[in-house]
Amino acid sequence: MCFELNAEPPIESTGGGSVLGQDLILQSADGTQFATYTALPQNPTGAGIVILPDVRGLFHFYKELALRFAEAGVTAISIDYFGRTSDIATRGEDFDFMSHVMQTKFETLSADIATAVAYLRGLPNPPRAIFTVGFCFGGSISFNQAGNDQNLAGVIGFYGNPVASRLGA
Repeated sequence: MCFELNAEPPIESTGGGSVLGQDLILQSADGTQFATYTALPQNPTGAGIVILPDVRGLFHFYKELALRFAEAGVTAISIDYFGRTSDIATRGEDFDFMSHVMQTKFETLSADIATAVAYLRGLPNPPRAIFTVGFCFGGSISFNQAGNDQNLAGVIGFYGNPVASRLGA
């Protein structure tokens, strides 16, 4: 892994007093529930971002990253990939994420991302421009969102392969 499970984003928190962060369960179009973490800025800039974690799914680092985006005025939501293959509870360091990664499908991941995008667009003060950003496995998924007709302002991937997520993982 690129970093430990208890790692923090490299950007220092400004204190978090101006943002609201919370765990939230969303329901995809096929009825599957999945975990997310939202961070709403006090002074939104008009930008929104869907954060796509690495293969371990939603955990502390990506919740903190959502808070850092919100502190900068960006409405953020981090999603978990494993609502179809595991429970939606917080998972520990011993979670066998790779067995769940192997069960993911591009179509259902994209449906969950579309649900997260729709959530952002449905907020009382919705972002005018929505992006995805992903890391490793999530980077691949993020790149591929450019062709999913979600009217995104952009897609960002770190360490991802645009072909990988189309191959079923």
